[in-house]
Amino acid sequence: MNDKIFELQELFKNREFSKLIFIIENSINDEDKTPSILNILGVATILRGPKNRETLESAIPNFKKSYLKSSQSISGLDSLINLINSTCDLFDLKNSKDDFFNKFNELINFCNNFEALFGHNEKLVLAIVRVYKRLNNLDKVLFYYDQLEKNNTLSLLSISSLIYNNSFTNKWSQEDFFSHSKLLEKYTPTYPEEKLSSISFKNKNKNKIKIGFLTTDLRGQHSIIYFLKSILNNYDKDKFEIILFLNHFEDDQDTQSFIKLVDGDINISRTADIAAINIIRDMNIDIMFDLMGITSKPRIALFKNRLAPIQIAWLGYCNTTGLNNMDYIISDPNLVFKEETNLYTEKLIFLENIWNCHSGFNMERQKNLLPSDQKKFITFGSFNNFQKINDNVAKVWSKILKNIKNSKLILKSSLKKDHTRLKEFFKKDGVLDSVIFYDKRDTNLEHLNLYKEIDIALDTFPYNGVTTSFEAIWMGVPVLTMKGYNFNSRCGESINKNLNLNYLIAEDNKDYISKAIELATNKEKLIEIRDFIFENAINSSLFDQVKFSKNFYNSLENVFNKM
Repeated sequence: MNDKIFELQELFKNREFSKLIFIIENSINDEDKTPSILNILGVATILRGPKNRETLESAIPNFKKSYLKSSQSISGLDSLINLINSTCDLFDLKNSKDDFFNKFNELINFCNNFEALFGHNEKLVLAIVRVYKRLNNLDKVLFYYDQLEKNNTLSLLSISSLIYNNSFTNKWSQEDFFSHSKLLEKYTPTYPEEKLSSISFKNKNKNKIKIGFLTTDLRGQHSIIYFLKSILNNYDKDKFEIILFLNHFEDDQDTQSFIKLVDGDINISRTADIAAINIIRDMNIDIMFDLMGITSKPRIALFKNRLAPIQIAWLGYCNTTGLNNMDYIISDPNLVFKEETNLYTEKLIFLENIWNCHSGFNMERQKNLLPSDQKKFITFGSFNNFQKINDNVAKVWSKILKNIKNSKLILKSSLKKDHTRLKEFFKKDGVLDSVIFYDKRDTNLEHLNLYKEIDIALDTFPYNGVTTSFEAIWMGVPVLTMKGYNFNSRCGESINKNLNLNYLIAEDNKDYISKAIELATNKEKLIEIRDFIFENAINSSLFDQVKFSKNFYNSLENVFNKM
């Protein structure tokens, strides 16, 4: 058997997955399939690809058998991690309709049993957190990250996730975000300077300022597309040269449309850090943008080791990165107050009105009738990702529903989530029959048309919606938001202030509920606000691409000239 295992290992090393699978399935009896053989079989099945429903469903039983055969030993760890991750991948597939709630609970029990024997393991924690995220259980997500922090077993990946997921609660102050973000500097690798190309600093004789944007998200109708497009549609090609650095494996129509807008593009998704740093440094970029921060598939190590003389964070992550080499973060006066700038490692670039601008949609705006006139009841709605709906948000929304007779609340997440936990919460509060859950829409048009069903959009807090708020306003729907305490939690404020709708910014929970009730019961006021939005939004700072772009590029020139 040892010879057989060695043969399988060699086949795996040489990526001969089909041959490996054939040998295991046809030459080894079931009773002789050890945990390691079953685990190799599962991994080979997935790696042979493509990773789809069929391959995942073939691999998962082998991971499970492998774990159950070795559940009392540390050798079962890899099998359990593979079992959890592949089950989450299967859940994420678009047409996957299985009963994952019970499957996830089984995985949780497996994880609890393993932890009871061997304690917390970071790789296992990161895997089981994926389960709790899909169950929308933020408390458990934060519990596991807290355990890693207490046990001093954090890595760059886990500290990033710890910081990001605390954005969804009111447990941290900006001081907490600042102190934890400084840990990113500690956990992010520093590469030997002798292995890196030299950086070309400002050359005043250059004809153009060369700008680079690094992103993982220019595909799949990602929300960043609509904000980045506003400035790429409107830049002076005699003054600026723009290069896109793409960090995703596959392009689509969105990617190709962006490539046509700029002067060049390079895909670095499969390029190791040092090689990627050298590619970008050798291109003599003057200003390099990080559009991800600690979201998506972050490459913050590139920015820690400096890619360009000026480095700026924008769009993807609305808080400090904690990196000493991240020189600036783009904000506006509504998001970060001057007395708070010491809680951001970056210098603040305050744009004149708003920190970003939506490019709008390729469709004619039409004034929609008030849905409640046709339905005879008020419909609230939130299309924010369900992870933003913490217990406090759900409690506030429940109180609103209780106070408005026959009212409804439509919820739709752009990320696939199990609805069970949210349904249990609303059921406990006695309003489940008033809540309607929708799955992600197939097309953007279907998604936008759903706003026609909503009288009033309810923003989440402290993690506000951004794209969903711009969408609602584009469709003529008012967005009720709440005051925040930092960049991330004041996005709703900035959006409504730039629309001259301060009324829709609540002071606290009580005020939020009161304003929702008033809007729902004062039809004249609601119609007045909706009419105002339809008539004024498109010419406001929210959608005025030309004005925003001028302000944006003037700010970059000012920063460049100060260097």
